[in-house]
Amino acid sequence: MNRILLIFILCFFSSCDDGDLIIETIDFNDTSITFCESTTTVNSTLFFKLNTAEALILELQSGLLKNEVSADTIKSAIPGQSLLTYRTFSDNVSKNYFCDAVPPITPTVVEEFEGQGGEVFITTVQSENDTTIYEHKIELSGISLVNSEGLRITDLIINDFGTITTKE
Repeated sequence: MNRILLIFILCFFSSCDDGDLIIETIDFNDTSITFCESTTTVNSTLFFKLNTAEALILELQSGLLKNEVSADTIKSAIPGQSLLTYRTFSDNVSKNYFCDAVPPITPTVVEEFEGQGGEVFITTVQSENDTTIYEHKIELSGISLVNSEGLRITDLIINDFGTITTKE
């Protein structure tokens, strides 16, 4: 009986640890892409989605957006080429927080997760109605986010970031 108890105690203390892995869904499906400029251009690199007190921020590698139809999907690695950040705030956040020259004091960032893995995929097509307009569909894949304490959010559900348009 003592052996069984000893084996049970050893198994209990040597059980696997998930390594501070948090699996949760970050839901920005019903929100549109926001940007600071009045219209997007091929030089635009900062895009974000706001969901009350949350933000999903994508900073694309310069030169990814082009006013030409892409024969293949353009890929950009996170991190390295492009950056993805997920932030939670103390209160509702607005476009001004990202676009003002001096950001407002409130709301404050409660927690920030940086993209430590994943890819950005961009497919560009020409508008059917206007040949000077290009539609860039931005998708994310294999996203893994980590905060400063090492907590990780792995969310494979973030797929469709959205579509933006540029004009020649």
